[in-house]
Order: sequence, then C-alpha cells, then structure tokens
Amino acid sequence: MKTLNQKNKQNKKQPLEYYLNLQYPITFYPDPEGGYVAQIKELPGCLTQGETLEETMTNINEARELWMETAYEAGDDIPLPSSDDSYSGKLLVRMPKSLHRRLAETAEREGVSLNQYILFLLSAAKN
Repeated sequence: MKTLNQKNKQNKKQPLEYYLNLQYPITFYPDPEGGYVAQIKELPGCLTQGETLEETMTNINEARELWMETAYEAGDDIPLPSSDDSYSGKLLVRMPKSLHRRLAETAEREGVSLNQYILFLLSAAKN
C-alpha cells in the first residue's frame, strides 16, 4: 500500500530521471526451454529473458528503462516501488561448506555474483 506521501509524489509528475533511478524488485524464473525469464511485477508487462543470468539482468534493466520512458512520454502513471521499512534486506545464512562451494561454482559459470545467484534461486523457489 502506498503512503500518502508516495501518492502525493506520484500525483506531482517528477522528471523522467527520478523514475529511472527507482529500484524495483525483480523476479527471476528458469525458462523450461533454457535460459531465464525476469519480471518486474510492479510494472505491468515489464519482462524479458536471456540465456544466462547476467544477460537476463542486463535485459530486464533495459526493459525497465524502455517501460518507464514509454509510460512517461504517454503521460501514464508510473507506479512507485513498494517498500517495507521493517526489513533490512540483509540475512546471514550458515550452510555446509560443500553447498557454499557448489553455489559459488555455479554462480561463476553463470557469470554472476554469488549473491545474485542465491537471490535468483530464492525468487524462483517462491513460485
């Protein structure tokens, strides 16, 4: 739910640069035919795919920018990202060394950081 402050900000149109700098959660899914799909659920229709996680991340950032530019030029409302200030976004997880190694090696093969790879796995698991 948007706060009153967020609604007031949205009613007063900000410069395009303001919207381009907003951070939206991205959901990654493995594609059954290979590669990955990424979606920004708060921006309807903003999704893409790629062969690797790195390519998919690049593609979703480009799709987000194009979505924003198109909506802005059309005068459409651009939804603000939802936020929940009660969560920091940080979590310490202890795991067996063998699992840590497997995750790190797979992330390296995919060309992404270990953190990005674990985020991908977690977001794909919730669906």
